[in-house]
Amino acid sequence: MTSETPAPPETCQTMAELRAQIDRVDAEILNLLAQRVGYIDQAIVLKTRENLPALIEDRVAQVIANVRKGAGERGLDPGLAERVWTELVAWAIAHEDKALSRRPETGKPATPRGEGR
Repeated sequence: MTSETPAPPETCQTMAELRAQIDRVDAEILNLLAQRVGYIDQAIVLKTRENLPALIEDRVAQVIANVRKGAGERGLDPGLAERVWTELVAWAIAHEDKALSRRPETGKPATPRGEGR
């Protein structure tokens, strides 16, 4: 991620300045998304070892509830946050399910890296 200090939105005086800040935020979001996918890949390893399914409904509900609460605390629309995270979680479950369905009989996890990227 960039170490550049973000400009508060109200200080942007031109659309070019504003767009540059939006692009900077988008780059940070992509870095965080890549980091999140790394954790999902590790979940595949752990779920293989612990013989857990890709979909754990209680955890999905917990993630969505946490996101809705966090969005509200930040003045964001909880519905928007829920829609974004619902898509992220659906992708993660499909990614995990694909890797977990290829588990070899040896009990060693399939390598998840690079799928869907």
